[in-house]
Amino acid sequence: MKFRSILAIAKKEVFHIVRDPFTMALALGMPVVMVLFFGYAIEFNMDRIGLAVFDGNKTQTSWNIEKTFTSSGYFISSPVHSPAEAVQALDEGRVHAALVIPPTLTQDLKPFSSASVQVLIDGSDNSSAGSIVGYLGGIHRRILENEFGKIKAPLEVKTRFLFNPELNSRWFVVPGLAAAIIAILSILLTALTVAREWENGSMELLLATPVRPIEIILGKLLPYSVMGMVAVFFVFIMSQLVFSVPFKGNFFVYLVACMIFLSTYLAQGLLISVVTRKQQLSMQIAMLSGLLPTILLSGFIFPNEHMPSFFYYLTMILPARWFIKISRQLFLQGSSFFDILPSFLALCALFCLMILLATKKFKKDVEP
Repeated sequence: MKFRSILAIAKKEVFHIVRDPFTMALALGMPVVMVLFFGYAIEFNMDRIGLAVFDGNKTQTSWNIEKTFTSSGYFISSPVHSPAEAVQALDEGRVHAALVIPPTLTQDLKPFSSASVQVLIDGSDNSSAGSIVGYLGGIHRRILENEFGKIKAPLEVKTRFLFNPELNSRWFVVPGLAAAIIAILSILLTALTVAREWENGSMELLLATPVRPIEIILGKLLPYSVMGMVAVFFVFIMSQLVFSVPFKGNFFVYLVACMIFLSTYLAQGLLISVVTRKQQLSMQIAMLSGLLPTILLSGFIFPNEHMPSFFYYLTMILPARWFIKISRQLFLQGSSFFDILPSFLALCALFCLMILLATKKFKKDVEP
């Protein structure tokens, strides 16, 4: 393998990129737009939840209970005149929850007895329902403290959230979003490169040169790798300046992981391009194999550990799964290289496999 041949192929590819404004805009503009758009749009913390309130008791106690809900900042109350009207509001989707305070609330609040209020939750939206149930625990505790003072229990469970104390969803989303953007961008950039050569008829000229397939593959990957790393820097700077996501790990390790991850998806895009030889088909397959698995199966949104066994093991062939794990560990947990070593090795193995497949499929002839 000759390094000069690789550089010559890379130089030729740079000329292609410079002459194509679409590729430049895709490589440099798309990461910024996607981080801003999805960083603000994807929000797991719910607030301003519509709450229908039926106050059948109309006393200071019932008013305090309703105030505790609204003062939490999560709920916006809208009064209704009966429990049936509260259910109707849920049916029509005007609210996500309903608070029903019975008329006998204060009478039930006697020593050695208990009183209850009812909270109805729209279970058709599983994600919203889970968030509301999570909020209810804190609200219940605050109602008890407001109405009965500090309650001392014989056993107190103290919860402390490590690595993300405020449960800020953007701290969780942005490191994973960086992986998704790099994956989509990389696979799209290279999926067109060889197919464009075949469609333009310039592949015959390339094949007439004394260059080996591995040198062509690496030469084509090199300029896109540089562009991808520029995109990585854009995403990292925005995560710090715009979203204030802490980075506690080793930046050099993060860069190396980014480079391997980027190269893996560049090689996957090149493999698609080599196999299909048509730009339109390459782009379609790149979107299907890059976008959907990265968003839905990599752990970016849904934890892999909660998937059925078949899909849990299937996700192990996705480079994004391992890189998202590395990225979150380095950003939030400050893990050392040895902590991320299993994910790092898996990523390296997938990179070698993808380069090998792309090289094997690259035919040194002009016949299909």
